[in-house]
Amino acid sequence: MSSAWVTPDGAAWLASAGTYPRSTLALWDERPDAPAVLPCGAVFDVVNAPALFGRRMLDRLWDEGPGSGPVAEYRGRMLLFAAPGTAQRLPTLLEWEEWGSRGRSGHSGGRTADIPPLLCHGTGDAVTVPPPSPAGPAPHTPSTRWLVAPDTRHPWLPGPEILLWAAVRAARAAVRISIFPPADLDAKVYDVSRRR
Repeated sequence: MSSAWVTPDGAAWLASAGTYPRSTLALWDERPDAPAVLPCGAVFDVVNAPALFGRRMLDRLWDEGPGSGPVAEYRGRMLLFAAPGTAQRLPTLLEWEEWGSRGRSGHSGGRTADIPPLLCHGTGDAVTVPPPSPAGPAPHTPSTRWLVAPDTRHPWLPGPEILLWAAVRAARAAVRISIFPPADLDAKVYDVSRRR
């Protein structure tokens, strides 16, 4: 997936998360290739996932669900921007979902057993976001980029229930379950289609 770049409205939305939005926008006017550290909790929360699992979640959101809000890749992690309050609620939902899938033996039914720990950044946290756009030979690397860039002053942001759904679906997609027993490699195979 190629990089996407933040529109001026998207940059205004991102900057609105900070204490001094005009200073952030001035920095980006001067250095559009500069990443920024922005606080979470008021304008957005961020769910931070390992890159491969985050990609699976993103695929589920776009292929089977409502889509996503802005998404960035930063240093091998996927940053999924979410509605404020998600960082507080999502861990509880993940715990509940895992508890709800346990059988009497205590074995998880594969629902959330394969969900890696998701880092949830909310009130009191801050995240580094990729630069809004390139400017010549930029210091950013391909692993620091926008996958779904903010393009409006009021982007749609998924809440905790939608991200839970995407995480559970991504975990299920990663685990291939078969109702058939594994093949016996020493078994003789007969072609019964030639019977008369």
